[in-house]
Amino acid sequence: MNIKLRLTIVSFLQFFVWGAWLITISTYFFSNNMGTGVQFGAIFSTLAISSLFMPALTGIIADKWMNAEKLYGLLHLLYAAVLFYVPQVKDADTLYYVIFAGMICYMPTISLSNSISYTILKKNNYDVVKVFPPIRVWGTIGFIAAMWVTNLSGSKANANQFIIAGIAAILLGLFSFTLPKCPPQKSIAKDASFIEQMGLKAFKLFANYKMALFFLFSMMLGAALQLTNMYGDTFLDDFRKIPMYGPDSFVVKYSTIILSISQVSETLFILAIPFFLKRFGIKKVMLMSMVAWVLRFGLFAYGNPADGLWMIILSCVVYGMAFDFFNISGSLFVETTTDQSIRSSAQGLFMMMTNGVGAFLGSIISGYVIDDYFTSVAGDKDWHNIWLSFAAYALVVAVLFAIFFRHKHRPDAIENVQH
Repeated sequence: MNIKLRLTIVSFLQFFVWGAWLITISTYFFSNNMGTGVQFGAIFSTLAISSLFMPALTGIIADKWMNAEKLYGLLHLLYAAVLFYVPQVKDADTLYYVIFAGMICYMPTISLSNSISYTILKKNNYDVVKVFPPIRVWGTIGFIAAMWVTNLSGSKANANQFIIAGIAAILLGLFSFTLPKCPPQKSIAKDASFIEQMGLKAFKLFANYKMALFFLFSMMLGAALQLTNMYGDTFLDDFRKIPMYGPDSFVVKYSTIILSISQVSETLFILAIPFFLKRFGIKKVMLMSMVAWVLRFGLFAYGNPADGLWMIILSCVVYGMAFDFFNISGSLFVETTTDQSIRSSAQGLFMMMTNGVGAFLGSIISGYVIDDYFTSVAGDKDWHNIWLSFAAYALVVAVLFAIFFRHKHRPDAIENVQH
């Protein structure tokens, strides 16, 4: 089989096994009355917690002791085992530990899949910069496909979503053992300190005011990055409780498919990023992302399945700009402003502050806020004001970023990174 096709299959399944349940676990959790918003926030925070340490640990294992493709396959098989166990869990406290175990297995495979693809493509003399992006796009397609399968199979409110993901994870785990070997590179020196092995040297960047401010805003925006993934499907599904819409509403029946527009939007906005960066610069593009988050939440606040359907659709379209513009422009800011010797570690620190610390705080705090201020005694959620509060938070972050963060646009730096 053609090596590019094999890596495309890996990319597709890598995100299929996540997309089958990530967007709909909230609907499953609340539909089955498994616990409170605080408990759900804690469960969702396991994505962030595992992102803080597992990618670094598995990176060291793959660098020093074990073939990357074998480690990757083993992690997916363990992940599948956890997913198959989820239907047995009936309470929130146990579900927390089970999902945490699953995330410990899954989260490091995202970076491992990239490393495996880079290694195999280089060994086969492919231009990685040219060949890898079209392969990676199939990951987003896999995520979208999984959302559609979960929705159309009637699994968004039951445990079948985890079975779907588990079956795909087994297929991916077994398939990965057939990939070309990616042996340890021994890239970490034997006498390297623990700090060097864990990539912690980049923490010295906090001594630089501009970088410290950037990482602070990364954390603050990171708190917003997963909120619509956490609550989006539950929000749309809850329209079934309103008599004028009901369970037969198109938005209620196909909520996950509607939300998949967000992932389609991602792929389109990725293609637009080079133009926006060259024209407006990194700071303005990051600011556009923050304003887009205000719109993302605000449009959800006023949207509904009838005359407000266009707002829900537009919110999903805006998501591509909100998510991609910050992640990619932020990554380029790190690339163009840090010393080469700690650049990889600095990128890891950026991801840790957004998808680790920021996402953890967002998951936990949002659970408390929703439970304490926007949930009735009967358990119904005031989604209008929930989304407005999230929009207000994003607006405050955007205003503070515009005032305090200083960065001069250098088109030459962008050109150097692109080439």
